Amino acid sequence: MCKVSLCEVNESTSLSDSTPMRLTKFLASKYTIAAMALAILMYLMGAHPAFAQSTYTPPANLNSFPAAAVPSWLDTGSNAWMMTAATFVGLQSIPGLTLYYGGLTRKKFSINTALMCLYGFSAVLVIWVLLGYNFGFGYPASVTIGKYGIVGPLSSVANGLTEGSQAVVGPAGLALNIPTSTVIWFQFVFAAITPLLFVGAIIERTNFKAWLIFVPLWSLLVYSPMAYALFAGGWLAQLGAVDFSGGYVIHLNAGIAALASAIAIGPRALKARGIKPNNLYWVFVGCGLVWLGWNGFNGGDPYGSSIDASIAVINTDLATAVSCIVWMLMDMQFLKKPTLVGAMSGAITGLVAITPAAGYVSGWGAIVLGIAGGTVPWLATYKLLPRMKIDDALGVFPAHGVAGLTGGILTGILADPAVTQYVYPGLTGAAFGGWSLLGIQIVAALVVIVYSFVVTFGIWKLIGIFMPLKMSDKELLEGDIAIHGEEIEPQDEEPMAEMKPAAKT
Repeated sequence: MCKVSLCEVNESTSLSDSTPMRLTKFLASKYTIAAMALAILMYLMGAHPAFAQSTYTPPANLNSFPAAAVPSWLDTGSNAWMMTAATFVGLQSIPGLTLYYGGLTRKKFSINTALMCLYGFSAVLVIWVLLGYNFGFGYPASVTIGKYGIVGPLSSVANGLTEGSQAVVGPAGLALNIPTSTVIWFQFVFAAITPLLFVGAIIERTNFKAWLIFVPLWSLLVYSPMAYALFAGGWLAQLGAVDFSGGYVIHLNAGIAALASAIAIGPRALKARGIKPNNLYWVFVGCGLVWLGWNGFNGGDPYGSSIDASIAVINTDLATAVSCIVWMLMDMQFLKKPTLVGAMSGAITGLVAITPAAGYVSGWGAIVLGIAGGTVPWLATYKLLPRMKIDDALGVFPAHGVAGLTGGILTGILADPAVTQYVYPGLTGAAFGGWSLLGIQIVAALVVIVYSFVVTFGIWKLIGIFMPLKMSDKELLEGDIAIHGEEIEPQDEEPMAEMKPAAKT
C-alpha cells in the first residue's frame, strides 16, 4: 500500500511540475509571440482619437445618455430590432443547427459535430471583425472593374471610432440609421451560419485540425466576396440581381461548398453511409430554433423596423408551413408514411426557398415558393443526390443548394411591385412583366455556383498538402472518444466487487 501511494504522489508531483514548464514554453514559443505581436500591431493600426462630443440634444426620453450616444441619425427602434433579429439568427446556429445536426448524426460523432459548429461560429466572428466585414461590406470598394465594386477594403473594424459610427455600406456608400457595430453583428451571424450549414455534408470523417484552418480561410475568400457582390450592393447587385436575405449568398453558396467539400475530403466507409439519427427530439428542438430564428434572418434584412420587415416575417412563416406539409404529403404518397424527419426537412427547405424572396413577394407568392420548397428539394434528395454518388451525409446540397437556387429563380418570376415598393421600388418579376430580372437571377446563380465550387475545392486541396483531410482509422472507428476524449453519454465506471470473506477450510 505504501509503495502504491508513494508512486501516486510522485506521478502527481511530476505532473504538477511539468505544467508550469509547458505553459512557459507555450507562451515563449515563436508562434505565440508572433500572434501577440500581430494583435498588438493591428490594435495600434486601428487606434484613433476619441470622438468629439456632439452638440445634438437627445429626445427627452433619452436625455440620460451622453449626447454622442444618441446622434441625430440614430433610429433607436430600428437599432433595437436589428440587434434582436441578429440574436435570433445567432440562436439558429448555437444551439439550433448544432442540435439539428448533432441529433441526426451517429451518437459516436455527436460531440465532434457540435464542436465543429461551435468552433466555426467562434472563428468566423474573429476573422469577421479583423478582416471579413470590411471585405464583404466596406466602403469604398478596394477593387473595382469600371463602375462595379468587387470587394471592400481588407481592414479591421475593431476600433472604437468605427464601431460607434453611422453604418455606411458597400460601393455606393449606403448610409443607414443604425451604428456600424449593429451591422457588424447582424451580418456576422449570417457569415457564421454559412460554413456551419455544410458541416452536415462532411460529418463523421473530416479531420478536425483541417477544419480549424479551413473555416477562416473560406469565410474570408468565399463568403465575403459573395456578400459584397449581392448583399452590399456590389457588382452582381449593380447588374440587377437581388437576394433578399441569402438564398444565393448563404444557401446556394453553402450547398455548392458542401459538394466541393465532400468531393475533396472523400466519402465515409461504405458501411457507415446513410443517416442514423441518435436523438430525434434534439433534431426537433433544433428545427424549432432554426424556424423561429429565421424571423430575424429575413425580418432583419431591411435594416430597420419597416413595413417590409413585417411582410418578410409573415411570408417566411407561411412558405415554411406550406413546404413542411407538402414534403410530408410527398413522403406519404411515395414512401407510404409520414415521418418527423421528412416534415422537418420540408420546413428547412421552405425557409431556404423563401429567403431570397421574402420581402419581394406577396402571400400568394410565398405559398408558391412553399410548394416549390417542398417538392423540388424532395426530388433532389431522393432522385438526384443518389445518382451523383457523392457522400453528402445529411443532404445539404438538396436542402440548401437546390432550395436556394429554386427560391432565387422564382424571385425573378414572383417579385411583386405591390410589395417591392416598400423596399426596392420598381423591382418587378417576370409574372408582372419584368422578364429581365429572371435572366439576371439565372446569371447570378451561375456565378455563385462556379465561384463557390472552385475556391472551396481549392482551399481544401491546399490544406491537404500539409495534413490529411480525413480522420485517422482509429478516429473513424471510435468517434468522439478518440477525437476529443469525450462522449455524449459517458458510461459509469463498473462498481468494485464487494469483498467477501474467504471460505473456511
